[in-house]
Amino acid sequence: MGSVKEEFTVAVRKNEVVAAVAPFQDHWLPLTNLDLLLPPLDFGVFFCYKKPTSSHSSRMFSVLKKSLAEALISYYGLGGEVVPNALGEPELLCNNRGVDFVEAYADIELRNLNFHNPDDSIEGKFVPKKKRGVLAVQATELKCGGIVVACAFDHRVADAYTANMFLVSWAEIAQSKPVSMVPSFRRSLLNPRRPGRVDPSLDEMYVPIPSLPPPEENHEPTDHLISRIYYVSSDQINELQSLASSDGDKRSKLESFSAFLWKQVAAFAASTDRNRISKMGIVVDGRSRLGEGDEDKATAMAYHFGNVLSVPYGSQPIGELIEQPLCRVAKQVHEFLKPATNKEHFLGLIDWVEAHRPEPAMTRVYNVVKDDGPAVVVSSGLRFPVSKMDFGWGCPAFGSYHFPWGGLCGYVMPMPSPVRDGDWVVYMLLLKGQLEQIEKEASLLFRPLTSDYLNL
Repeated sequence: MGSVKEEFTVAVRKNEVVAAVAPFQDHWLPLTNLDLLLPPLDFGVFFCYKKPTSSHSSRMFSVLKKSLAEALISYYGLGGEVVPNALGEPELLCNNRGVDFVEAYADIELRNLNFHNPDDSIEGKFVPKKKRGVLAVQATELKCGGIVVACAFDHRVADAYTANMFLVSWAEIAQSKPVSMVPSFRRSLLNPRRPGRVDPSLDEMYVPIPSLPPPEENHEPTDHLISRIYYVSSDQINELQSLASSDGDKRSKLESFSAFLWKQVAAFAASTDRNRISKMGIVVDGRSRLGEGDEDKATAMAYHFGNVLSVPYGSQPIGELIEQPLCRVAKQVHEFLKPATNKEHFLGLIDWVEAHRPEPAMTRVYNVVKDDGPAVVVSSGLRFPVSKMDFGWGCPAFGSYHFPWGGLCGYVMPMPSPVRDGDWVVYMLLLKGQLEQIEKEASLLFRPLTSDYLNL
């Protein structure tokens, strides 16, 4: 049985604040230069569980809250607040204000959730709106006895790697297991160099926000970003990789997927102006890069709490993207990605931010204005720890990130399937017309996610 579009309501039963069980002294934690590249936005994550055989919802809520309070001892940054310092830059006040925790009930069964359209089924219902603090949690009992556990994180404080680290620790504590990763808050790991060394290419990738032109007034976009989730089989991914590697150079699955997506997004825009420039960005995690050649730093970076990201991107005229074979576009993706996959790039980016402080800055690929061509950013979620998110009543039947940000730049995240190794679940936040193009021209690759794929 596939997902049924069904109207349902979510009723809040209880709203409380969960704080760390061990008291500690309030203190300030500065954000690193890489944290400062993130605007004030939140990202969500949710996990859907089938009805457990032995646990009642009240016990599950109790387990979640108790283990969360214990997890916040080590992850104390998530129990604080982001406040501006004297220069207007955000800093983290670690005051143990706690995490808003909502208990709720939804009158729908898990198998009837519309997984393909999270804007209708997830947004505003299961993923909480974070009003204060750094993290908010909502646990929702379903009509069938299942449960949805969802979080909203302040992106200025945590990236997906940090969130994954915390989520796994939270689940381990819930099962009274040893915690596999204890976070490090050593800000000195990401200190700028003295003197700094900045490659001029960073000025092409990043821009101080005050340098951007003011937004146009009275301009209403004709299209808007919407979220969809698709299922992609390993056979289709392997075929894409084979086509993208047909020039003799083997491309990664992510490079191949990104190249294909770039061509599809460009194809939708081709009817208006083939000379406009389309941009494709890929998020790169710098933890392993910053640890190159230094074993101690590599270990410390693996536990670092915060953002360690860069977003290199490429630009091509729409007409050229459409006409070129996939292997040629994949080569372009590889070429713009490669310079950001080394230690010097991230050290230089830290120095670049330092040179522009206290002006806030951002990656240029996110800056899309009315007359620009389409832009999309791909972030790999293939380390998304769905299989490790067992709080004591089994692994999730499904889990996904949920990231409906504003603006006109699309966002796409492939994640591992919870039911079959090698398959992907792909979260897409794209313009409605772009999604229609993909569903029309690549229906065999991107299949709308239904409960059939999740064995519900």
